[in-house]
Amino acid sequence: ASTGGGAWRDDGTERRQLRVSAVSELADASISYNSLQQWDQAGYLEQLVSLSRTVWRTRAYGDMWSYMLVAEGALDVAGEFDLKPYDIAALMPIVREAGGTFTSIDGHPDCWHGSALATNGHLHAAVRSKLGSGE
Repeated sequence: ASTGGGAWRDDGTERRQLRVSAVSELADASISYNSLQQWDQAGYLEQLVSLSRTVWRTRAYGDMWSYMLVAEGALDVAGEFDLKPYDIAALMPIVREAGGTFTSIDGHPDCWHGSALATNGHLHAAVRSKLGSGE
């Protein structure tokens, strides 16, 4: 991925541009949350449980894989806590260039706040609203 150049996948035989999903309703969304313990320690477990009751499917794929699934449109939302900038800095432009939105859980647009929330863009405001500000 490069700013303004899109995000691409190349498996050695085919080059394909990555695009996030078009899902626009939480009831149709698939989310990945990594570790329940992280969400609990951050004071967001109740909000995550509430969010999970409104979506189609929840999974815990974990780590960078969740963000790549958002970028290729196979997952609609990914989030986690207990992150360092080096954990997510390379993922941010990939998701964004695929058409998604990538912030911290509390909405900061950079990688310095210890959490990550990546969505297909259509769902970002609704997910942030459901998550609120923790305990």
